[in-house]
Amino acid sequence: MSLPSAPADGTAGRLCAVLVLLACLAWQPASGQEGGTVAVRSADSNLVDGVYRVGARLQYVLSDEALDALDSGVPINVELQFQVIQERRFWLDDVTAELAVNYQLLYNALSRRYVVRNLNTGEQDSYATLYSALNNLGRITSLPVIDAALLRGDRDYRIRMRAVVDVKDYPAALRLIAFWREDWRITSDWYEWQLER
Repeated sequence: MSLPSAPADGTAGRLCAVLVLLACLAWQPASGQEGGTVAVRSADSNLVDGVYRVGARLQYVLSDEALDALDSGVPINVELQFQVIQERRFWLDDVTAELAVNYQLLYNALSRRYVVRNLNTGEQDSYATLYSALNNLGRITSLPVIDAALLRGDRDYRIRMRAVVDVKDYPAALRLIAFWREDWRITSDWYEWQLER
């Protein structure tokens, strides 16, 4: 008894590619903490030398996938997004200014330390543990957001902020899987407060 031969027109190759694609689509993480979370726990602003500066506390819990990527040398990007909103009575509120502050968290396997780099300023610090690095990322002190001269004195304003955690620089082996997965990016809810004038 002879076995049927594979078609010569490339059907087997296409079928194999489709099966790999379906496997990537079907691969989902288990529910629970594995998905990761980020939250702004508190925030406020103060006027210092004509500039409104923000202090905030955030909490980061990285997903299992993000932790594996970090341990493999893949940097994790953290973007803090700020909006200054002018309140208007008879019309929609207006976004007066927007600011993004970008950080990068990476693990240096040679020194066995975690590095937090401010991509806006180039400043960086290193930490012995991931807990210490995330704790530092979660403590924002006196971050300049907007010059008071840019705000109208007869208007009320609010500030809101959120954090976005993303893994962008995947190794080549992970790029196909990462393309079909969205849990590598987590975003906090907006945290909003009144700007004290």
